[in-house]
Amino acid sequence: MKIKSVDATWLRVPIPEEKQHTSDFGRMRSFDTVLVRIETVGGLVGHGEAKAGVGNLGDGRALVALIGEELGGQLIGKDASRIAGHWEEMYNGSRAHFAIERGHVFPALGRRGLTISAISGIDIALWDILGQSLNVPIWQLLGGKCRDDLAAYASGGWAPAEAIGEQLAGYIEAGGFGAVKMRVGSADGDALTSARRVAAARKYLGEDVGIMADAHGTFDSAEAKRFCRLVTDYNLAWFEEPVTADDIPGCAEVRASTDIPIAAGESIFTRFDYRDLALARAVDIFQPDLAICGGITEAMRIAALATRHQIRLAPHMWGGAIMFAAGLHICATAPAAFIVEYSLGHNPLMHDLVAENFPVVDGRIEVSDRPGLGLTIDTDFVRAHAVS
Repeated sequence: MKIKSVDATWLRVPIPEEKQHTSDFGRMRSFDTVLVRIETVGGLVGHGEAKAGVGNLGDGRALVALIGEELGGQLIGKDASRIAGHWEEMYNGSRAHFAIERGHVFPALGRRGLTISAISGIDIALWDILGQSLNVPIWQLLGGKCRDDLAAYASGGWAPAEAIGEQLAGYIEAGGFGAVKMRVGSADGDALTSARRVAAARKYLGEDVGIMADAHGTFDSAEAKRFCRLVTDYNLAWFEEPVTADDIPGCAEVRASTDIPIAAGESIFTRFDYRDLALARAVDIFQPDLAICGGITEAMRIAALATRHQIRLAPHMWGGAIMFAAGLHICATAPAAFIVEYSLGHNPLMHDLVAENFPVVDGRIEVSDRPGLGLTIDTDFVRAHAVS
């Protein structure tokens, strides 16, 4: 099962003006991702997804070059099923033979950032090929399911206080969701304004709906602790990314100051970053994004860390259909997983990139039994939105 080609395409999908929203990332005018396509000599095609930025923002040109010209070039002619070996070779670079012989990593300079995003996309595509070649879904390759479906929460929530309750209630109605996530943080101006929006949401939704609040890492530790005090009475399911990903001590301070569960991880890379979160007792919930954390291979290691440290797993799944499907396969097999994120904003990469859909019924979503990722790429959509 030799690899014939590795290609990467930057997709940029404009968002109609009436469906745009403004967050701490600015005005959301497009969704961007990098689509990875790997083909074998025998004609099998696997797809992966890599991100140039959190939140599906960012110029994808550097990532396309890294995948197609550097890392991908190293894979041509090699066995596509040798996924673990390929991961180590991409991560460790020219010293991969030392790492494999001696049993510990000798990473190249790109231990974070775009290099790991590139590895993520390639890795997902290789797992897709392996599943197809054996005619089994990826979750079967990872040890089989420990659950057939998962609870899902609706993710969005940018509206001001006077409209946030109605906006979130609309999400619930769309799929019978039992929990919703809203954004807070710097876009509100201060912690008090964010807290008032949470209060308005809780008043509108009542006590039976779970509410998560996501600050996108935009508070400092003092602001985050103040926010926690202000929302103490509103029974948040979790507080996500209270501070920047580089401030693990600050995140630990926030967690120590409150009984609101703290979630984080969408902006960090590899098991080593998650190890540091766990050892600092900074979080209650890991949120790896499979399009940047190292793909399926590394997500399995992160899931094992979660189990070891009694930390729950709720992957960041705001993105395209490929990373969403990959996250579902991980959650089907990982004992620590308990809920998945479902984007209800205008997201063509989720709903139009592939022929399949991801129906949510009574707030739950099933995991596909189709081979590999279980997806069929709409090539017309790719051609229409490819950035040359």
